[in-house]
Amino acid sequence: MLYMFFADGFEETEAIASLDVIRRAGIDVRSVGVNSKQITGSHGVKIICDMDTDEATFTGLDGVILPGGMPGTLNLFESRTVRDSIEFCASQGRLVCAICAAPLILGRMGLLEGAEATCFPGFEHELKGAVLSEKYTVTSGNIITSKGMGSAVKFGLEIVRYFKGDAVSDELAASLQIS
Repeated sequence: MLYMFFADGFEETEAIASLDVIRRAGIDVRSVGVNSKQITGSHGVKIICDMDTDEATFTGLDGVILPGGMPGTLNLFESRTVRDSIEFCASQGRLVCAICAAPLILGRMGLLEGAEATCFPGFEHELKGAVLSEKYTVTSGNIITSKGMGSAVKFGLEIVRYFKGDAVSDELAASLQIS
C-alpha cells in the first residue's frame, strides 16, 4: 500500500492526476489528509481523503507520495507523521516520491545525497546533495521526483512502472493517450 499525503495548499493537478493514474493500474494507494480528512488545495479545490494522519500506520506501507504546491509542501514538512512515514520508507528501501516543490522535503531530510533528482525550477537549492537533473521525472533507486503539474501523469506512470514494470506502464500510457 502507498500513502499520498495531502496538506492544505497542495497542488491539485499534481495530486489528483497522479493518484488517478496509480489507481487505474490497480495499485493500492490511500489519500491521507494532514490533520483532517477534508483538505483544500492551493486553488480552492476541496477533497475528502481516505483517512487522516491520525489513522496512518507503517503496517503494509510500501511507499509515500508527496504532491507539491504552496503552502502545501511546507505544511507536509511540518507534519511529524509525514516525516516519520518518509523516514520509515527511506530506511526500509521503500519508495519515496515527490513532485514540484515537495522534493525540498527530501532534501531537508538529507535523503537526496548522491541521488539524481528534479523539482520545480527555483527549488534546486533545497535538494541538498542531489545530482540535479533537467528531466521532467527522474527515478534514482527508490526515489522518484518530478518537476510539476505538467509532468503529473508521467510522474504517476513512473510510480506504476516502479511497481508493475514497463509493459503495464506503457499500456496504461497508451490508453491515456500519453506519448
